[in-house]
Amino acid sequence: MRDKKIGVIGGGKIGSALIRGILKAGLVHKDQIIASAPRDSVRQSLAKESGIRVTSGNVEVTEFADTVILTVKPQIIDSVLQEISRKIGVKKLLISVAAGVPLARIEGYLPKGSRVVRVMTNTPCVVGVAASAYARGSHATKEDLDRVERILKSVGIALQLEERYLDAVTGLSGSGPAYVFLFIESLADGGVRAGLSREGALQLALQTVYGSAKLAWESGKHLAQLRDEITSPGGTTISGLYALEKGGFRGIVMEAVLKATERSQALGKGES
Repeated sequence: MRDKKIGVIGGGKIGSALIRGILKAGLVHKDQIIASAPRDSVRQSLAKESGIRVTSGNVEVTEFADTVILTVKPQIIDSVLQEISRKIGVKKLLISVAAGVPLARIEGYLPKGSRVVRVMTNTPCVVGVAASAYARGSHATKEDLDRVERILKSVGIALQLEERYLDAVTGLSGSGPAYVFLFIESLADGGVRAGLSREGALQLALQTVYGSAKLAWESGKHLAQLRDEITSPGGTTISGLYALEKGGFRGIVMEAVLKATERSQALGKGES
């Protein structure tokens, strides 16, 4: 990718995280990246942190880059696409990270034959451990997909999926960090209720969730096996698991993923 120029429209958390990942992985030099953001404070922060060129103009980004990454909110993507559509053409690759917005809707604003890839990532990309998925548009090439994968892997893992699964990805990994944060907070609250200090309970909860995820990832064991390994007959863990099952914990989490998926589908239809 050393011969490519990258433009990021929307320099918020996701956009700036992708820029950091791209530079850290050495995919391109800082002189080969430009980013736009409507707020002056965001542009100044981006320029200071990464040394890249910044602008308030989305068209300027599109003219400069041969790979344009849209990290804007789904509610404004239509106006942004209308603004830049004439500058995209068939020679540029457009990567959309707008939650819920389908490829057909994006391609509808662009010249015929435009190359588009739709991406769903999540906020852990800020610390380089994102869970991302991507789907190819009608005219995206294998080289385009390889480029997208390299960009996404600079901030975590990346899976290529059919587009029909991306709303489910949004409901699971896109919104998932919020569910995990709530769970961590609840674990800490339980510790405080049991007599631990707030600071100590939070440290223990954070490390417990981090360590459990790391163990599950690295061991390769089924989650049920890992759970059984710490669940002795008549012990403390089975008592806690009983309380979770009695409260419908599994069903509630599954329902949260489904509701978020449905909202992603609604956003894709242009609903506010």
